[in-house]
Amino acid sequence: MIFVRDKGRMCNNILQYGHVYAWAREHGRKAISMRFAYKYRYFNICHTAGHNFLVYVFAKYAAKMGVLPVAGFHSPKENSEAMSLLEHRDWLVVEGWEVRFYDLFIKYKQEIINLFSFDKKISNKTIGMMDADRRPDSIKLGVHVRRGDYKTWNGGRYYYSDEQYADVIRSFATLYKDKEIDVYVCGNAPDLSGIQHYAENEQISVHIPYGNPAEDLCMLSHCDYIIGPPSTFSLVASMYHDVPLHWIHDPKASIAFDKFEHLFRNII
Repeated sequence: MIFVRDKGRMCNNILQYGHVYAWAREHGRKAISMRFAYKYRYFNICHTAGHNFLVYVFAKYAAKMGVLPVAGFHSPKENSEAMSLLEHRDWLVVEGWEVRFYDLFIKYKQEIINLFSFDKKISNKTIGMMDADRRPDSIKLGVHVRRGDYKTWNGGRYYYSDEQYADVIRSFATLYKDKEIDVYVCGNAPDLSGIQHYAENEQISVHIPYGNPAEDLCMLSHCDYIIGPPSTFSLVASMYHDVPLHWIHDPKASIAFDKFEHLFRNII
């Protein structure tokens, strides 16, 4: 049994577990996410065998006491030793953001998506909200706003103002001058109304539901296009239905969409 653990945010954990799950699946092994055994209880995986608090406690303290070895994929220098443990120990804990099996992830991508399918309560609420707000035949644009730690991370490179997000939204709208645009905004800021103020016009209608993390993720995944700063949150949202994703490296640059299978190999 492979127990997968790490800190970090929800979508970091989804991608990390997906890589280990794919490797385990390819080699006839089983993997359990310690994170989704007790936290982020929004997904199908949380209701599968082994994903419960008792298993989480067992794996945590077994690793702490040295009963379970820990394979740490923290840097390229450590990965060969961690890989040797993964290949030769039947029971162990895997941790670290550097665990990557890209080709296997793509091979088992649909199974990973199925594991992280949203609970009905989440999907019904989200889709119902989007259907109620949407204008007929409009284009659904999802916008992910990342604030919080992005104010200081990487020198604040991807920390954008409401006006900058609004400029990107209006730039997107020029690509579809004859279509109405329904924009669904989510993010980790308490007030996103400034984007609505700066972006809305006769063509653009902005919706800000202020959902929980799973509702926000589900909402983005059901859009026609997604825009946001480089983040695993928008990346995972694009994974569900291969939604084209534009990462904002420069708010003034032209919009260029890409797909999950390329972007997830080039996470910044």
